[in-house]
Amino acid sequence: MIRVPVFIAILAGTALYFLAAGHANPLLLVQRFVSGLESVPLLAVPFFVCAGVFMNHSGITRRIMTFCAALTAAIWGGLAQVNILLSTLMGGMSGSSLADAAMTAKMLVPEMERRGMSKPFSTVITAFSSTITPLIPPGIGMIIYGATANVSIGQLFMGGISVGLLTCVTMMVMTSWVARRRNYAPLKAADDYVAVPIGKAFLSAAFPLCLPLIVLGGIRLGVFTPTEAGAVAVVYALGLGIAYQELSPSKLSLCLKETVLTTAVIMLIVGAASALAWVLTRERIPQGLTAWMVDAVASKYLFLIIVNIFLLVVGMFIEGNAAMIVLVPLLVPIARAFGIDDIHFAFIFIFNLAIGAITPPLGTLMFVTCGITGCRIRAFLTESIPYFAQMLLCLLLVTFVPQISTWLVDLLYR
Repeated sequence: MIRVPVFIAILAGTALYFLAAGHANPLLLVQRFVSGLESVPLLAVPFFVCAGVFMNHSGITRRIMTFCAALTAAIWGGLAQVNILLSTLMGGMSGSSLADAAMTAKMLVPEMERRGMSKPFSTVITAFSSTITPLIPPGIGMIIYGATANVSIGQLFMGGISVGLLTCVTMMVMTSWVARRRNYAPLKAADDYVAVPIGKAFLSAAFPLCLPLIVLGGIRLGVFTPTEAGAVAVVYALGLGIAYQELSPSKLSLCLKETVLTTAVIMLIVGAASALAWVLTRERIPQGLTAWMVDAVASKYLFLIIVNIFLLVVGMFIEGNAAMIVLVPLLVPIARAFGIDDIHFAFIFIFNLAIGAITPPLGTLMFVTCGITGCRIRAFLTESIPYFAQMLLCLLLVTFVPQISTWLVDLLYR
């Protein structure tokens, strides 16, 4: 709240414990910080970030956008529908919601405004569609959750397909309803737009669209691990950029710099939260909280309602990855004690924090998109009311219909 960086805030709280507790060696703070970063599954984070950055700078995003436009040309909402579908497909390649929001805000919002859509509406669509990115494999949130909770990242990737598609479809339906009321015409009805045939658009985007299939197929068939899949994604994206002759040496340098900066922000939080998690474990806080919750809460459904309310409030104030690393060790043992499936609970957790990214006062996606488009926060919040309702509906479905997140995992793994 006083604008101290998240990782410093977490480290400061953890350092107080080491200073106040005479039996804890302060050197352990440094040791736990470093050991929290020495995780093979977490290597997937910089790999998928790098792959997404390469895609954004090598013309791949533009080809996929043309394909999305061809698919949605007849649907009310025009470029708003393209925006949603593009975030869904790009989420399967980059895994970073902030990168997706920044890229889409720069590419599509000016064109949406030129076609008669209001700035607040265009900004809201961009921010809310970017919440799909952490739900679609290979979302970085899934990688961090899997590494923290010791849950299969490959199974999380499979579970995310149906959750992400549910969010995409309901958001497109909501957008179509809003567009009809405001007369935001389909693309094919726009006077200055000539739709590219679906076949031609698909051929242009075919190789980029193969990346999610390669990643998921390779993991499921055991060809490579999720971490190795990230490395494969980097090589594949780099190869496409070179083949399309759009990834120059200067662009390559820019991409690597952007990858390092994005990864550093994430990993500093991971290291700090790892040190705090060690303190919580040493003081047996997860075990005590589990015992108290099991005794105090009558059923798992009441527990899930409490968790949803708690995480929605937490997401309003704490960055998603930081909240995940701190709270997963506390809440996952309780969920297991109630017999809740690991994959099911993971997506309840991830979905709540995705909503938190667009919720004031500290919603990162809200600030990123409004900062780029110049939209006022008050206008953004007024315009976003129908989409908050749509996201909460999806959250309730994911919470109380576990098959949404588990059916594909059950089909392929169990």
